[in-house]
Amino acid sequence: MILDRLLSDAGPVVSRREFLRVGATLGGGLMIGIGYTTSADAIASAELAAFSPNAFVSIEPDGQVTVTVAYVEMGQGTYTSIPMLIAEELEIDLPSVRVEHAPASDKLYANPMFGFQSTGNSNAIRGAYEPMRRAGAVARTLLIQAAAKRWSVAPESCYAARGEVIHSDSKRRLSYGALVADAAKLPPPKNITLKPKDEFKLIGTPARRLDLPMKVNGSAKYGIDVVVPGMKVATLAQSPVTGGKLRNANDAKALAVRGVRQIVRLEDCVAVVADHMGAARKGLAALAIEWDDGPNGKVDTTQIVKSMREASMGRAAVARSEGDFSAALAGATIRLEATYELPFLIHACMEPLNCTVHVRSDSCEVWLGSQVLTRAQAAAAAVTGLPLEKVIVHNHLLGGGFGRRLEFDSVTRAVQIARHVDGPVKVIWTREEDVQHDMYRPYFFDRVSAGLDVQGRPVAWHHRITGSSIIKRFAPPYYKDDWDPETVDGAVQPPYALPNILVDYVNHEPPIPTAFWRGVGPTHNIFVVESCIDELAAAAKQDPVAFRAALLDHNPRAKAVLLLAAQKAGWGRKLPSAHGRGISLQYAFGTYMALVAEVQIAKDRTVAVKRVVCAVDPGIVVNPNTVEAQVQSAVIFGISGVLFGQATLKDGRIEQSNFHDVRVIRMSEAPVIEAHIVSSSENPGGIGEAGTSALAPAVTNAIFAATGQRIRKLPVSANDLSKP
Repeated sequence: MILDRLLSDAGPVVSRREFLRVGATLGGGLMIGIGYTTSADAIASAELAAFSPNAFVSIEPDGQVTVTVAYVEMGQGTYTSIPMLIAEELEIDLPSVRVEHAPASDKLYANPMFGFQSTGNSNAIRGAYEPMRRAGAVARTLLIQAAAKRWSVAPESCYAARGEVIHSDSKRRLSYGALVADAAKLPPPKNITLKPKDEFKLIGTPARRLDLPMKVNGSAKYGIDVVVPGMKVATLAQSPVTGGKLRNANDAKALAVRGVRQIVRLEDCVAVVADHMGAARKGLAALAIEWDDGPNGKVDTTQIVKSMREASMGRAAVARSEGDFSAALAGATIRLEATYELPFLIHACMEPLNCTVHVRSDSCEVWLGSQVLTRAQAAAAAVTGLPLEKVIVHNHLLGGGFGRRLEFDSVTRAVQIARHVDGPVKVIWTREEDVQHDMYRPYFFDRVSAGLDVQGRPVAWHHRITGSSIIKRFAPPYYKDDWDPETVDGAVQPPYALPNILVDYVNHEPPIPTAFWRGVGPTHNIFVVESCIDELAAAAKQDPVAFRAALLDHNPRAKAVLLLAAQKAGWGRKLPSAHGRGISLQYAFGTYMALVAEVQIAKDRTVAVKRVVCAVDPGIVVNPNTVEAQVQSAVIFGISGVLFGQATLKDGRIEQSNFHDVRVIRMSEAPVIEAHIVSSSENPGGIGEAGTSALAPAVTNAIFAATGQRIRKLPVSANDLSKP
């Protein structure tokens, strides 16, 4: 997603007037407001009940600590790792923490790397590491000051431990709960001291997920679980072709279905409102909908790729140029030219899109699971015409995100429908609607030209990227000079020493919507770069690991993970017949990762990934359990994508519709996965998406090792492996 170095200064600007009470500066350019109620009486009442030194921490008189997490939980462990940061500085036990979703507020909960409230780009820990520690330290400092004042001693003579403040000399102690009233009256501390790393008790240690018990016992609430009084349920059909319109539908037949209450017609959509989902689906089937396909009714994937191929030969915007590529390539001893294709990809989150809405004359209430809460709020406000403050959004756990819930099209659609319904309505997309109206990872068509000198070292490198720019739509200010940093991420700064390098980009927008997919730029660029590096190693008649290592003397962190992954995977050790090993290396999302995949080619020429060994240096690790789980998750997600994943068009329509043709690997097909974490004191990197982008080239390089056949087009299933 967006390249970190260009977003590091995009934090929100917050004035004191925007807070109801005095703010406390927590560092990193992020201002945290003390208190977030709306009246003086409410503030006074809240202070009697709880101590809320900032928008993230609240302590009740009984000692209960509640942490409000600004980053959403979609399976990645955010609701454990973020509380760990606060609990570390607040000196409390992690299991005692209660976690709450943050409300919609860019002023209080903006992601400091984006400038608005969002969860994506594998940056929750990167963005929260210091601010959340400071939030805990503010609370700890005020509690110590309150205890010291009560005992008439110096604050320096007191310390906090296990939810208590203790006086060092007398050993007197007071629980946090006993101090909340006094602490709430103190002014914000001017100086905050964070714990040194050698005193960490929680950060860096394995921690059990705080959200697991409720997910195991079924009490966890996702957007699709929402039930509000008087709620109806709706499902919908949207034009199967982008730009198409609704021509006709048989409302009478649908209304004849028992339980169906209402038909809502929009320009390019029709919804059936009913007492329950079963009736809504039957009513939808009875509508016998007719569509006007519009100008895209004959579009297919072949046409799109042909257009991209032609565009890739035209003018390109330069993202990086160093040295003289053309002269260096002309003088190279060995030259390589290759094209690479990566398909549109479907998100297929386990929880289909859904949104519950109640539109009233003077307000709107929305219940959902979203990665961009304030953008969802703004979307509802835009449809209803209401002021932003009249739209209340309730966030829930997300049953998968992968970038799909960075979009808010489902909110817009649900509010459009809800405006015609008296009372609340839950709009649920069927699996087929979710798949065929996804916002897809872009199709990419890339060209690489490279040259080696007589010693077999790279002397020329040109990588041309052709594809859609999500940033051009999602964050227009970052699309400059006809390219954006996200689309070229993983290509513009490869970890290797590559002299005479040219990276350029051709913007090509398809007739279907595109969006983030668990690491868009790196998911395609790492495949291209690492595939081509492997091809260069073969052309130079060198071992793939040794070839890469020779280009990494300037980059010790990258070299360390490369060699560790190879060593742990037993690189060079003999494999059974029809097996192969492949390696990849990347720097993406602030994390260094090397990955070795071992594949087996069956007699029918299908591919099975048998083992994956990952070495990762993500900087400081908060919860090692999360890192390991994220590597496992990303590898499984990545295998499904590299072997089978694609969305194809015929007659303007997405051909795939459900899990029978949106292939996900089965439990019996899952490989052995090892994650080896490199100890590091560098700033935290991201981990959620890194494994997905590293996986694809490791698998295809392993296929080459087993078969001698290069894979330059994904998915692997689109290739004929019966060819020699």
